[in-house]
Amino acid sequence: MKNKNHIIKQFELSPLAKAGIIIVNMEDQDVEEHDISKPHRDNHCQLMFAVKGTFRLNIDFKNVEFTAPALICIFPEQVHHIIAVENPKGWMISFDPALVSKEVLQLLENKISNPFLLQAESKFGEQLHILMDLIEKVQLENTNPYIQKSIHSLLHALLSLIAGEIVAAAAIDKTKENRSIIIKESFINLTKEHFKTWKQPAQYASALSISVAHLNDTVKSLTGSPVSVHIQEASIMEAKRLLYFTDNSVKEIAYEVGYDEAVYFGKLFKKVTSLTPLEFRKKFRD
Repeated sequence: MKNKNHIIKQFELSPLAKAGIIIVNMEDQDVEEHDISKPHRDNHCQLMFAVKGTFRLNIDFKNVEFTAPALICIFPEQVHHIIAVENPKGWMISFDPALVSKEVLQLLENKISNPFLLQAESKFGEQLHILMDLIEKVQLENTNPYIQKSIHSLLHALLSLIAGEIVAAAAIDKTKENRSIIIKESFINLTKEHFKTWKQPAQYASALSISVAHLNDTVKSLTGSPVSVHIQEASIMEAKRLLYFTDNSVKEIAYEVGYDEAVYFGKLFKKVTSLTPLEFRKKFRD
């Protein structure tokens, strides 16, 4: 049955968070302040370090299944929920993205795979365990004004450690390929920010100070798809979220994602997803 009250719920950081950070031990059964089994967004980043257990999540309409040890990183724009968890052990740390350098945040968003699987008893895993445990213990202290500065420093150390591991795992060349990857990732970040108003490849090329041909060749060589497809997919992803979480009409959703013509939007949506907007809503929600 159709739910007349569907909205995209977005949750803020817990009021228990101090200065934009909170860490939760998965073995603590009384820490969740909202229902994480239902799809939602958060206005902050979440990093899960699973030490033990099996997990099944959904992130932006894709099921993610894994067995620990593993890392999961979820960003503010992503719709997600827990489907099933068995014998979880580890930590979930939530933090305001403003606390993290743009370089590290973009690296996490562009490079980390969900899940980022770890080798059992690896040195990297041991280091993560030490830092997470230390952040939890320091968070419980809160005995002087410098405690929160200590937690901020520990968060930076944790994320820098993860960033270093991601770069090492990716084995990126420091030459021409690296420059191409920077262009691709900068373009993808721009699509997330400007998909509603920037529909032409030339707008992105201009922002990156390169030619349209160079942008298209670079993006296509690394992803297999031209620039125009990525621009469309950014709009379609937001349209999927709105179709699922709101009762807005197709026309209203088309406008929300930057298309004045609902008919054109409907054809584009079907081209990308193989479903009409209403078929998508019925399949995933009604």
